[in-house]
Amino acid sequence: MQDTLRQAISDALARFGLVAGEIALEQPARRAHGDLSSNVALTLAKQAQQPPRQLAESLAQQLNSAELSHVESVEVAGPGFVNFRLSDSWWQSVVEDVLTLGVDNYARLDFGQGIKVNLEFISANPTGPLHAGHARGAAFGDALAQILKRCGYDVSTEFYVNDQGRQLKLFAESLRAVKDGTPLPEDGYRGDYVVEWAQELNDEVDDLRRWARDKSLADQQQTLSKLSISFDRWFNESELVETGRVHALLEELLAQDKAYEKDGATWLRVSHYGDSQDRVLVKSNGDLTYLTPDIAYHADKLSRADQLIDIWGADHHDYVTRLKSALAAIGEDTSRVEIITCQIVKLMRAGTEVKLSKRTGDLISIDELIEDISSDATKFAYLQQTPDSHLTIDLDVLRESSMENPVYYVQYAHVRACAILRQAAQLGAAGSGAGAGGGTETEAGGSGTRLELLNHERELELMRLMRNLPDELQTACTARTPHRIVAWLKELASAFHGFYHDCRVTGNDVPEELTQARLSLVKAAQICLAIGLHLAGVSTPERM
Repeated sequence: MQDTLRQAISDALARFGLVAGEIALEQPARRAHGDLSSNVALTLAKQAQQPPRQLAESLAQQLNSAELSHVESVEVAGPGFVNFRLSDSWWQSVVEDVLTLGVDNYARLDFGQGIKVNLEFISANPTGPLHAGHARGAAFGDALAQILKRCGYDVSTEFYVNDQGRQLKLFAESLRAVKDGTPLPEDGYRGDYVVEWAQELNDEVDDLRRWARDKSLADQQQTLSKLSISFDRWFNESELVETGRVHALLEELLAQDKAYEKDGATWLRVSHYGDSQDRVLVKSNGDLTYLTPDIAYHADKLSRADQLIDIWGADHHDYVTRLKSALAAIGEDTSRVEIITCQIVKLMRAGTEVKLSKRTGDLISIDELIEDISSDATKFAYLQQTPDSHLTIDLDVLRESSMENPVYYVQYAHVRACAILRQAAQLGAAGSGAGAGGGTETEAGGSGTRLELLNHERELELMRLMRNLPDELQTACTARTPHRIVAWLKELASAFHGFYHDCRVTGNDVPEELTQARLSLVKAAQICLAIGLHLAGVSTPERM
């Protein structure tokens, strides 16, 4: 529809000898101003040498005379906005589109076709269970992966395991200290899980760091399975070192004079590539800094994908410029590297903030969250806002099976839709209510269904929202904003609950043709809810 209207506007402008670049079309903030609006008259008024409103009125006259399909009227508002009011037939046609294409193909886009994306997220240190702070990156990354795939991208998800750093060494030493009853190392790891895991140690463990890593990864993978999150690849940092890729990188950088030695350390020349100063690659004691394997890792990923997307925690914000500068210094195209940081999350119980700290043992794990509020509520709650905003989550609300709980509110709309379709099928089988064979789930939207009967404001609102899904999906993908899908789901659920309250689907007082049309609408709504819930990474229950 937007393409059709842009072409119609362009044709009308041509009659006035005007040429527009990109013609903007947006949904007005107020429904009273129509369904779509363009500011083209304001942007071309100077070229046309006439007041914007006068140009808008001339455009509206031309467009109304063109009798555009599914356009009820073209109106002028304010200083010169051209507003389009679409006919009910346009919204009604979405029902047939949704039913024809189904869950697999409605709102499936292809603008990412042929583009390989490597999406790395969570990448927590292998030093214990995943905690509630990791849940935001987990929910965001999983939802973004689903959105990218639905837009046609070839997505590979990846978890980077930092099994060479100081933290894993410290964690292994903490386990041994607890096992042997000796004092913990300075800044050692504490908590019930450390005590529990330490008891599993025995004399047959010859590589304590590897054992600690594998124990942590097994625990993290089990937690992620509860969230229905899996990764295509788990990449160990040790692989870079053991295969010689880090050493080869260092030799190459020194040979190309992109790195140099000073004060016994090896430095990378990044001060001319956006960083504030050159950075150390190898310390004077021979240890690698975090940056060195990160460069090799991202170079490896760039060889496997067209575009990289990293999702990091808020504590890595200052590291973004450093890594990108390092990649630029070694000749990589940093426009192919996108790094998104997730801000901190505040959890509240009974009006009090719950603190998080893996080392002190005051740890709220994702497992505890799942046990407390369910896996679906955990993921949905973390998708309420953009990742760069601070988020407060009220655990008491999410624990309730009530309309105040956002995931329950949306899932219950899906449940209601399924229940209506089941009930209609039963009534149809009994030869009453919807009529013999009429209104069953399989026949919803069949030939002869009079969709023009769907003209109640509740019905039109449902159809408007279903029609918006492809646009919402495209924006969520290009802007990396899965929260838009969650917001759209809540709107759709609200519209469906309103429809359920005001528009009876079956019954002796509902004409059979209207029942058939409303069953088609219910089925279409159920499909759209299922698509949105899948994109958000949560389940689609049929009963509660």
